[in-house]
Amino acid sequence: MKSIIIPAFVILSSLTFASAKEMTYTIDPSHTATVFSWNHLGYSTPSANFKGINGEITLDQANMADAKVNVVINADNINSNDDIFDDKLKSSEWFDTEKFPEITFKSNKIIPLENDQYQVYGILTIKGITKEISLQAKLNQKGLHPMANKEAVGFNATTKFNRSDFNMGAFVPAVSDEITVNITVEAIAKE
Repeated sequence: MKSIIIPAFVILSSLTFASAKEMTYTIDPSHTATVFSWNHLGYSTPSANFKGINGEITLDQANMADAKVNVVINADNINSNDDIFDDKLKSSEWFDTEKFPEITFKSNKIIPLENDQYQVYGILTIKGITKEISLQAKLNQKGLHPMANKEAVGFNATTKFNRSDFNMGAFVPAVSDEITVNITVEAIAKE
C-alpha cells in the first residue's frame, strides 16, 4: 500500500506545480484597445479602433515562449469618430461585418527577447482570409492588480500589414495599403 501512495503523491505534487506556473488571464475590454492607422493621400494619418475586444492570454511562468494569445474582435464595433465612415468601413468593400462579424488572432510562436520584449507570431483572420503576422510586444507589468485584487498582466504591441491581403485594397496606392496597428492589453487572471 505504501508503495502505491508515495508515487501517487509525487505525481499529484508535480501536476500541482506544473499547473501553478501556468496562468490564464481574461482580456479586460474596458482597458484594451486596438487602434489602426493609414496614410490618407499624403495629407493625414487617420485612425480607427475597435471596442469590445475579448480573449485570453496564457502565460507559463517558467517558459514565456510557451505563452498563448487568443483574441476575438467584434468587427461591427469599429469606431472612426465619424458615423458615415463607420458605415463605409462595415460595408462589403471593407470589413463586410454582416458576412464576417469577427476578426481573430491566435498566436502560434512567441520568441522572448531582451527587456521584457517579445516577438509574437500568429494567425490573423479578417473577412475569412487568414494570414500569418508578427507583433512586437512589450510586457508593461505583471502582478497583483490593486483594484481587481487578482493577478493581472499588461502588454503593448505593434504590427503592420497590407490591407489588400485581406481583400480591402480600395484606393491603393492613394490611400496607403500598409496599416499600422497599435494594441494595448490589460488582462485579469481567471478564477
